[in-house]
Amino acid sequence: MIIEDDIHACIKVLNEGGLILYPTDTVWGIGCDATNEDAVANIFRLKKREESKSMIILVAKEEDILHYCNDASPLIFDYIKGIQKPLTVIYKKAKNLAKNLINQDGSIAIRIVKDDFCKKLIERFGKPIVSTSSNISGYPPPALFCDIDIEIKKGVDYVVQFRQDDQTPANPSSIISINKDGTIQIIRK
Repeated sequence: MIIEDDIHACIKVLNEGGLILYPTDTVWGIGCDATNEDAVANIFRLKKREESKSMIILVAKEEDILHYCNDASPLIFDYIKGIQKPLTVIYKKAKNLAKNLINQDGSIAIRIVKDDFCKKLIERFGKPIVSTSSNISGYPPPALFCDIDIEIKKGVDYVVQFRQDDQTPANPSSIISINKDGTIQIIRK
């Protein structure tokens, strides 16, 4: 049971403040406990990424969003339900997350995962998980596990075994935000 073994190992690493390399409903991601500032800082170091660049968090279900932001408009939940492609939404007024994960303007990008592996992992962990593409900053995100830089693979505490052989190319999620007037702004298609 590779999936169960992977979930168990990931939870152990996440609880210890470590980093995981894991498949998401988009590209392979580098993840950590989204409430642990030291773990978030380690992702920035591994990716050689400026801390001013934001990362997203993954949650398992719609109601989880309310635990991590004070600005979840009911309009966005209706919009999310109609979208099939993975969708990341930027919410204002982030809360209950590592301070170095929250954008300078107080916002946070959140995606409700559709991938079964991610959903089970997040539900069992009981907290959101950071998800950032598994590349060194400035390089394109790898579409397949085999394309991930060895520096990234060696720089995490656990590499998920599940789906390493998957040859289906993946793409990053779409990203949107909701303007004050309720209109939707598309940031990445």
